[in-house]
Amino acid sequence: MQAPEFSADLYREISEFAHGTPSWVHTVAEIGTDAGLLLFAALFVAGWWRARGADARAMGLALAAPFAVVAAYLVSEVSKTFIEEERPCRAVAGAMNIVECPAPGDWSFPSNHATIAAASAAAVVVAWRAMAPVVLPLALLMAFSRVFVGVHYPHDVAAGFVLGCVAAPVVALVLMWVAAPLVEALRGVPVGAALLGPRPAAAAAAAGVAGGPVPGGAVAGAAASPAGAAVDPGAGPRVDSAVTMPDVMGGVVPRREPRP
Repeated sequence: MQAPEFSADLYREISEFAHGTPSWVHTVAEIGTDAGLLLFAALFVAGWWRARGADARAMGLALAAPFAVVAAYLVSEVSKTFIEEERPCRAVAGAMNIVECPAPGDWSFPSNHATIAAASAAAVVVAWRAMAPVVLPLALLMAFSRVFVGVHYPHDVAAGFVLGCVAAPVVALVLMWVAAPLVEALRGVPVGAALLGPRPAAAAAAAGVAGGPVPGGAVAGAAASPAGAAVDPGAGPRVDSAVTMPDVMGGVVPRREPRP
């Protein structure tokens, strides 16, 4: 595959600009992609820990995230073997790449790094929407760094980014529907509950036993009326209250309110 001329021109401009930046910028750009992938791995772990207190679908999405990234990467890698676009650091005359050009046969389109970065961000957003303002700019920066260091054309990273953003959410949602029933079943055994968190209903019940709020607004351990409303501890016995033996033994005389 021959790279589009507009992309080759843009590649020259970006690589020339990158070549004129300080050496520390080159180092940051070179290691930035791998460092970003480590950050995404940490976010996957954080997402799993966060989902331990959520329902089975949320845990299914958290567990599916890394598998969705792998699936997007495989699509990218297979595509490269059919398209066979040469790297710009070899194909563009006078290329000014600031890192070593990959070996021949390591094709350029689409960018695997851009695909993985975008897929990681998309999978995190599907499972944890609040992280979108953090992970999407990070993925864009990681994708751009591949052009900056001179090993990809702009259209390589653009295609990889789109591929990751499309493939990862689709795979994550499909895997979630498969994983959710399994998560629900595993939460019923001690080892599964330790790894995946307890079922939300069991967690609520445990909180109720500990004296926390339970459904209905009552506090666990508080007396309740037949209608389910909590009884005011400071109120005296009502007219139709039964007088128990401890009341008599303690000399407590029930108060009688006038009937209407």
